[in-house]
Amino acid sequence: MAKHGQTEDEIPPTMPETTRNMTVNGMETTYQGNTGPDMGISTMGFRSSKYNPAEWHETNYSKYYQSFSDRDNAERIRHESKRTMNETEATTNKTQAEVTKKLGERLQDINFGNLSWKEKFRIQKRQGVDLVQDDVELSLLKEVEIINNVQDLLKKTIDQSEKQIKLNREAKQNLEMDWSDKKEALEIDTKSGSLRNHHTDKQFYSGAAKFEEIQSTPESWAQFSHDNVVRAEHERMASIQLRQLIDNILEDSSRDMREQCDTVDVNFTKRIEEMEDAKTKLEENLNKICREITQMENNIDNLRKAIRDKENPMKVSQTRLNNRTYRPGVELCRDPVQYKLVGEVNEIAQSIDALTEQLNNAENARKDLQDNRMALEKEISVKKNSLFIDREKCVTVRTRYPTTLKLQGHQ
Repeated sequence: MAKHGQTEDEIPPTMPETTRNMTVNGMETTYQGNTGPDMGISTMGFRSSKYNPAEWHETNYSKYYQSFSDRDNAERIRHESKRTMNETEATTNKTQAEVTKKLGERLQDINFGNLSWKEKFRIQKRQGVDLVQDDVELSLLKEVEIINNVQDLLKKTIDQSEKQIKLNREAKQNLEMDWSDKKEALEIDTKSGSLRNHHTDKQFYSGAAKFEEIQSTPESWAQFSHDNVVRAEHERMASIQLRQLIDNILEDSSRDMREQCDTVDVNFTKRIEEMEDAKTKLEENLNKICREITQMENNIDNLRKAIRDKENPMKVSQTRLNNRTYRPGVELCRDPVQYKLVGEVNEIAQSIDALTEQLNNAENARKDLQDNRMALEKEISVKKNSLFIDREKCVTVRTRYPTTLKLQGHQ
């Protein structure tokens, strides 16, 4: 049920349930992960001067509630001021009417006495007398961690690939040298096998009929060739497996990065909606505060007018009292009229004091409203700046995030 002077839709704001318990064992949520410095950003101590979502929501809630409280207090003061003005006006008018009536009655008494005394003393003359680390930041830090982990994994994979390439080149070189030696040996044996007695390119070579120490045996020759082929085949299979591993790494890492990118984008969208909602509520409260300031200023003007309106009745009462001090002789009587006039002066003075108190309350309430307006305007400016950063500086840049195919190196 709404309070006095409070509309049904004007109810005290409540803090969202989802933001009341966002601490663990009394400690604020912090992020632990690989946020390495190789990304060109500094994340050391990133929580030392930041708010968590619960603090962010609580700050907004306090702004809403302070605005509501100031408006409610101002509305109460306006109603009390109006009531006081009406009561004092009615009281002043009633008392003045009663005093006027009493004076009339007294005049009749005096006139009656005058007539009596005139009869006896014809020759005698008588003389008369107003004061939020949100999901976006957490997901961004998680994205940085994923990217750093992917970079570390890719660096290790590149090192492994470079080692495999080196082994492949060594195997290739061994095969090429073995093939080159065999090709040369084949050419020599082919030439020797086709040599005949009638050929002219023959001569004596003394000492040729012997075995060289470095000569291989058919078994060692066959083993050497076999080892080269096996080693090359081993490296070839290792290369195939490494390529498959690289493809899997690229696929998995690109999927993880893309999924985290989508998570960040979703959190950005949600956060921007929350920020827009908070800014809208602050602007609504600001509009209400501005309207309340206008109404309070009108109320202040009315209170000042009500105080000024008490001047003439006070002058009348005091003038009547002053005039009655000039009554001659025993006519200077402390009669009911005198008591009523003194009571009227005190009553008007009390009304002015009450109106002055309401005026002071109204002026203090206006100052609170103006302070609240400045706080709301500052907070709205903060929200606009946050929205500009999130929407224009961050989301716009994230539209250039690489596609999955490009992350896999296919584009």
